[in-house]
Amino acid sequence: MKVEQIYTGCIAHAAYYLVSNGEAAIFDPLREVQPYIDRAKADGAKIKYVFETHFHADFVSGHLDLAKKTGAEIVYGPTAKPGYDATTAEDNQVFTVGDYKVKVIHTPGHTMESTTYLLIDENGKEHGIITGDTLFIGDVGRPDLAQHVIEDLTEDKLAGYLFDSLRNRIMPLGDDLIVYPNHGAGSACGKMMSKETTDTLGNQKKVNYALNPELTKEEFKKQLLKGLTAPPGYFPKNVLMNIQGYESLDTVMERAQQPLSPEAFEAAANETHALILDTRDAEDFAKGFIPNSVNIGLDGNFAMWVGEMIPDIKQAILLVTAKGREEEAATRLSRVGYDGTIGYLKGGFAAWQDAQMEIDAVNRKSPAEFAKMYSEKPLIFDVRKKSEYDSQHVEGAANVPLNEINKHLAEFPKDKPFLLHCAGGYRSMIAASILKARGWENFADVEGGFSEILNTDVKTTEYVCPTTLL
Repeated sequence: MKVEQIYTGCIAHAAYYLVSNGEAAIFDPLREVQPYIDRAKADGAKIKYVFETHFHADFVSGHLDLAKKTGAEIVYGPTAKPGYDATTAEDNQVFTVGDYKVKVIHTPGHTMESTTYLLIDENGKEHGIITGDTLFIGDVGRPDLAQHVIEDLTEDKLAGYLFDSLRNRIMPLGDDLIVYPNHGAGSACGKMMSKETTDTLGNQKKVNYALNPELTKEEFKKQLLKGLTAPPGYFPKNVLMNIQGYESLDTVMERAQQPLSPEAFEAAANETHALILDTRDAEDFAKGFIPNSVNIGLDGNFAMWVGEMIPDIKQAILLVTAKGREEEAATRLSRVGYDGTIGYLKGGFAAWQDAQMEIDAVNRKSPAEFAKMYSEKPLIFDVRKKSEYDSQHVEGAANVPLNEINKHLAEFPKDKPFLLHCAGGYRSMIAASILKARGWENFADVEGGFSEILNTDVKTTEYVCPTTLL
């Protein structure tokens, strides 16, 4: 059976491409749809269906643009009520893609419309299941991400639905089926996902805690709900975009790809009150940046941290990027619904410097310098997740998770110095840029973060294996 996983690591997302006898289907596509169109064209196939496993919270799906450009039919599972033309399938309904069949299995729990698609080959053999956020490798989908957006259901009730879906619809299926989930490790849609992105259902029945047949429904719910943290703030907004519709990516990109001279860039920032988003590496940003800009590097979990740190999804944005990465930055912003990019700094930060415009910088300390300072008992802020901090941290360090920093700004003093660190330097530079923009000057960032601090003689707590990665 020709089914291909198309994995995008920066948002830990998997789309799927199914092709047979001149027809193709795409499952859970990303916002930029041209690669899928090109793939089908190369195979001499017409995209017949766009299957959606559910209304996604962590990214904006490309289903609308893909349907518009190819004539494909959008398909959701039972109970879905999209605000545009789409087929709401019935449970057990079968669709044909060339010589293959795709069977709808309604699996509510992550969301009420959540659906698993059973893939059946040309010989009638069941090949695999595209599970969306119902079943991951090593985990299952959280029931607390969209319950108040679509229907006002408690996470406890949704967890109960998920238990029933797994026991009654998934676990009776054959052990040799391949599990094709929507996400892997790094996604906030589950709490303990594996780095592996496929597995057999039989192996998952052995190793996935959620498929333990000995668990009662109440025990399952207790395990599932333990260790959950508040969902990222942009999740409900993405859900609504996926339900109601959105602006074409072509329009978004045309608006975003406006090259601006340093003078025009500064004028646009003043006139529109746009956020200046600098997507360069932390090391480059620290050496020099436009005052009041926020650093979220492209070479990291860019889209996720944009969604966490920029509260207004409609915020006007001006980009500063490394040379040649302007389009990439705008595209990755659009994946999570940030469609407000209005231009970029032509020539990058070097052009700003050449124009002798005002610049700022972040003070950084090497791990060795940090170790020397540690004996003086400095004030230290660890901006990693609470789960990371609880697992192991520098003795005496305070924990302010990056995604909560705006709620805890009062904890950062302005009258005495302090130090910032995360795991490797990516998140602490985001924090540093936010503090700089809010007027803090009396701090330093630790290069390399906790991973490098561990190589010094700085005292840390004993390591404890985490029970959640959220």
